[in-house]
Amino acid sequence: MRPLIGPFPAWLVPAGVAAFASSMLGGAFAFQYIGGLAPCVLCLYQRYPHAAAIVLGLLALAFVNRAPKVSRWLCVLGGLALLTSAGIGFFHVGVEYLWWEGTAECGATSMPDSLEALKAQLMNQPIVRCTDIAWEMFGISMAGYNFLLCAIAGCVAILLSLPRRT
Repeated sequence: MRPLIGPFPAWLVPAGVAAFASSMLGGAFAFQYIGGLAPCVLCLYQRYPHAAAIVLGLLALAFVNRAPKVSRWLCVLGGLALLTSAGIGFFHVGVEYLWWEGTAECGATSMPDSLEALKAQLMNQPIVRCTDIAWEMFGISMAGYNFLLCAIAGCVAILLSLPRRT
């Protein structure tokens, strides 16, 4: 793998993709199981691309010496997975700040027209609504940090993995 900026070992980018995604997923699980913060459905959706990035990073690491081009493109896919999580995180931030409505699984937004419909709507509500900000630091929610960090890490992974023109 040819470096974009400065010399560094070829295994560094794939290891970085896997390590970054692992730390983000581990942090999410720590907030859930140690911190007691139950995730909403959009929080759960943000985790799937992290799992994909871990697998892609580990695969890229396995191919780094045998097939460097394959390794490079697996890192690009890992970066795209991180950008996917960033996109879901951005959507989630918009839902939290009421810039737009969430998905149907985030909670009902329509007004029921009967008592039975109201009861059904209340019984089908998610335990954690996507509009509730469970934790924030410096005015940025977990979804906001996921967006920022994954956008940066995904772009860096892609830029460092794409072939350079010489």
